[in-house]
Amino acid sequence: MDATPAGPTEPLLDEVTTAVYTVPTDGPEADGTLSWESTTLVVVHVRSGTTTGLGYTYGAPATAQVVADQLAPVITGSCALDVPAANEAMSRAVRNAGRPGLVAGAVSAVDTALWDLKARLLQVPLVRLLGACRTEVPVYGSGGFTTYDAEQQDRQLRSWVDGLGIPRVKIKIGESWGTEDARDRRRITQARRSVGGPAELYVDANGAYTRKQAVRLGEFLAEHRVTWFEEPVSSDDLTGLAQVRAATTADVTAGEYGYTLPYFWHMLGAGAVDCLQVDITRCGGLTVWLRVAALAQAAGLEISGHCAPHLHAHAAAAVPNLRHLEWFHDHVRVEDRFFRGTLDPAGGAVRPGADGAPGHGLTLREAEAEPYRVG
Repeated sequence: MDATPAGPTEPLLDEVTTAVYTVPTDGPEADGTLSWESTTLVVVHVRSGTTTGLGYTYGAPATAQVVADQLAPVITGSCALDVPAANEAMSRAVRNAGRPGLVAGAVSAVDTALWDLKARLLQVPLVRLLGACRTEVPVYGSGGFTTYDAEQQDRQLRSWVDGLGIPRVKIKIGESWGTEDARDRRRITQARRSVGGPAELYVDANGAYTRKQAVRLGEFLAEHRVTWFEEPVSSDDLTGLAQVRAATTADVTAGEYGYTLPYFWHMLGAGAVDCLQVDITRCGGLTVWLRVAALAQAAGLEISGHCAPHLHAHAAAAVPNLRHLEWFHDHVRVEDRFFRGTLDPAGGAVRPGADGAPGHGLTLREAEAEPYRVG
């Protein structure tokens, strides 16, 4: 399937451009299975006449080359309104390049830019184009890296709960591939003390534990009223996720590394999760994100938007089975710095489209971003 050609009075997709920015973190960061000191943002602009749409993903700089070499040629000149056709054309074009991973990030960035462009061409907020299910999107504060000492963790958690009124927060555990179990437990205890009794407390092991290790931790999580156990084992271990889910009271969640629709189908079929995580910057963009939400609803499950909160917000407001959106420390830092039109999470929710701005409302602050540009 090719992207649909534009009719004589329909808007053409005239141009696709990319830029890459690498931003140092505000300190060394790590989770259970990875450490990092910078975040790379790959920005895509798509243009129809004088109207421009914006999308982005977080990933390797080579993502931009995939956009320029493999995606732009198959959609340039097509009808700018037919985003699902463009998504399908891109997905078919990268068959031999390998759809999952970096390539999926490229497709996702272009797809979200195309949806933004369509809403701007029609002069409506993106959530109005999609159709709203809610006016407010709940968020949870996310960070709590394993590199934080007790004071830094406490300060961050209190900034969300006490400072912004966000009643749900998450920390990373599973330090050093699950070999620092005693410190994990201390940090969970400290986190509960920081946020108080009413706030929801979540943990994310990033696949660091073995199956039995995760099950043994489950009782401790219940004692501290932890209600969200993200990737207790590898997200590729669907049998293990299902076993941990059956043995613990916290909701077991995963899905952030889903790059194709069948991935989520298999995860749901395995009974692996209580809530399905979906990342709009990886799964194939807004087009596929909405399809995953429908799969989850058919299975009787909610979904949660993973990271990139400002790019998710309008999509999150458009589905009935949303639980919440991740207000991730690294991405919020970058998005607030680089984009105009970012949202305010005060009170624990954001309100996409409330200002009436067309599209998702984000525009790049080029002068602010330029010092971080690479390539």
